Amino acid sequence: MLSIFQKKNFLVDLLEGFTDFHNHILPGIDDGASTLDDSVALIRKFKEIGIKDFVATPHVMGDYYPNNQNTIGKALDLVKNAEVTDISIKAAAEYMMDQHLVDTLQSEDLLSVAQNYVLVEMSYFQAPINLYEILFKLQNKSYSPILAHPERYAFYHGSGLTQYKDLKNRGCSFQMNILSLTPHYGIGIQKTANKLLESGMIDFISSDAHRLQHLEKLLSIRISKKQLKLLEPVLENSKNLF
Repeated sequence: MLSIFQKKNFLVDLLEGFTDFHNHILPGIDDGASTLDDSVALIRKFKEIGIKDFVATPHVMGDYYPNNQNTIGKALDLVKNAEVTDISIKAAAEYMMDQHLVDTLQSEDLLSVAQNYVLVEMSYFQAPINLYEILFKLQNKSYSPILAHPERYAFYHGSGLTQYKDLKNRGCSFQMNILSLTPHYGIGIQKTANKLLESGMIDFISSDAHRLQHLEKLLSIRISKKQLKLLEPVLENSKNLF
């Protein structure tokens, strides 16, 4: 496989057997797919890439995206009943670490990506004041937090890797977005993604796809031999999660 990959160094060549566990393909409940047709189009594009297994993770974000097991379950059923064959799909969520999450923890179970892993995120402007308390409460409920796209939190970029190391020491796993390997989100985010990769701090990788353009960009991603060596264990770890 390596000799083939050296001739054709596209990232998609490594995605066979990969489960995409961070995406916004459920219709009408967040800023991802707006309609069922959009969902079907996204899934078909994923299949072109070679990805057939999904955990959909719509936002759960206070009053802005007040999703719960009921709204997410209904959107999942719509997709399951659509005419899309040869796929496996379940649903979890991408939980904003806010007061709504704290309240939810007290009243109901969270939707996990796999086993006891839950996908969480922060605002792009600042970390929550009670971040460590939220992480403690999650772990006290036997959840293992996966922090979505840590490379995108620009407020951590100026600290080197100190604050990232602190989060890792507090039990967070890190999930990098595939498009962060490119300048899609900005050069600074791309650089931070590479630093985290080189430091062995990225545990998982996923698409965070919201629309077709994201997958079209993913199809064109080429990676260097150095990136290949760094990504192989991350991809393997992502596959072994399921």
